[in-house]
Amino acid sequence: MRIVFAGTPEFAVPGLRVACERADVVAAYTQPDRPAGRGRALTPSPVKQEALQRGIEVRQPETLRDPEVQAQLRALEPDLIVTAAYGLIFPKKVLKIPRLGCWNLHGSLLPRWRGAAPIQRAVEAGDAESGVCLMEMEAGLDTGPVLLREATAIGADETSGELYERLADIGANVLAQGLELLMAGTLPKAQPQSPEGVTHAAKIEKAEARLDWNASAEVLACRVRAFQPWPVAEAVLAGERTRIHAAKALPSTVDAAPGTVVATNRDGIDVACGEGVLRLLVLQREGGRAVPAADYLNARRGQF
Repeated sequence: MRIVFAGTPEFAVPGLRVACERADVVAAYTQPDRPAGRGRALTPSPVKQEALQRGIEVRQPETLRDPEVQAQLRALEPDLIVTAAYGLIFPKKVLKIPRLGCWNLHGSLLPRWRGAAPIQRAVEAGDAESGVCLMEMEAGLDTGPVLLREATAIGADETSGELYERLADIGANVLAQGLELLMAGTLPKAQPQSPEGVTHAAKIEKAEARLDWNASAEVLACRVRAFQPWPVAEAVLAGERTRIHAAKALPSTVDAAPGTVVATNRDGIDVACGEGVLRLLVLQREGGRAVPAADYLNARRGQF
């Protein structure tokens, strides 16, 4: 079976490996190299790096709407296109190219969290579970019928980064099942998504990282987990901008204005919220590194 794989971030790499183990991956499509790091040097995507290591041809078009790009893709004669967090829209003409259609690995339990940031939005919303769906692609954004799905519980303290890594492996397992069933001729019929329970996972904006102490402690604790490792939650503490890497909600009720530091000790820094108290556990000063609350307090002795 001839497969074209399309993906960009680390989430897609386990899926590419599975595709290589079970079929002939004739090309890997990925986003163009982007500036990264302090030096802002052009950096290849994780999928590009993996493909090059395996000797797979890499293609990095800016768009798939270009007729010449479509002709080049058609010339590969793929039986199937598999995508995972690729980042480019597939026009209808591209969807019609492979003989067996186009599959997408999506990091949510569709129809919940269609869109760009399903993993972070699930953690931010305090969802109890997430998962991966293997779906048939169509013109709508993550609206296609689902072939296979696998659910997993979200840990009470799990960050989006930790969930991301687990879902990448789950996605690879789901893809492996799908390819094996397809080759055996026993692939289940794709099931249309329910029109109920649809939610959209908008792209994460850096401005969302600023914590609003008027929200409840539970909501803020979820946001801290959701924005780890990027863009990392932040707040102003004792007049200084501080990044919050880990926090937990306390059931305490205090008579203090939201944003007021109500207690400090080696266990953390307790801040009053619109409802409840948020205990800050791991913090980072500007220009510094992330440290436990006890070390942060030692560095700012007498300022709280």
